[in-house]
Amino acid sequence: MSSSEDRYRESRNRCFADAIVKTAGGIVMGATVALLFLRRRRWPVWIGAGFGIGLAYRSCERNMKALK
Repeated sequence: MSSSEDRYRESRNRCFADAIVKTAGGIVMGATVALLFLRRRRWPVWIGAGFGIGLAYRSCERNMKALK
């Protein structure tokens, strides 16, 4: 395999790991807000997950553009 394929694979793996971490962090933060302030509503959890996915996507897109 070429080194560019290895760098792409490494970057993709980092993107997946980053997405998992940021999504989980958003879910935890949303659940905390829902539990403490909003009488256990579910929408803050979903919004937190969405923010986590969005942040991970933006970070991954920036890293992939840097490979070119």
